[in-house]
Amino acid sequence: MTDAAHAATTVANHGDFLTALSHADAESVKRFAEGLLPQLGAIEVLRSRTGLVMLPFRDTVKGTDFHLGEVLVAEAEVRLTDHDATGYGMVTGRDLEWAMAMALIDAAATADLAPAAIDAFVTGLEAANADRDRARLCAVEATRVDMETF
Repeated sequence: MTDAAHAATTVANHGDFLTALSHADAESVKRFAEGLLPQLGAIEVLRSRTGLVMLPFRDTVKGTDFHLGEVLVAEAEVRLTDHDATGYGMVTGRDLEWAMAMALIDAAATADLAPAAIDAFVTGLEAANADRDRARLCAVEATRVDMETF
């Protein structure tokens, strides 16, 4: 894949990329980010904090959006000063290391560092996340009760 094609793919699927990282096993994301550290150069931490964000929800009857409540999140933003690239991570809960690992991987992808390794890692995460979601849906489906009314 050419650099331009890789950059276009990364930008087009950035939301899916971050979703895969934020829904994955935290320890595997941290380990992968740690392996990238020698390639990243100087890192500036722009943001590392926990906080509350509003959870939007849509009323399917009226078609209106409203806020269901607040969710605790950990958020990180970094800049690779040697590559002039930034990265962002946000996960539910208070695991700042996971959010930081996510931001580092995002910054590495933005700087086009180790693109094959990052693509393979994220593709594996997407498959594992899909398998886990499928298993959860099957478990929920097993509890379904069909009722007949007269």
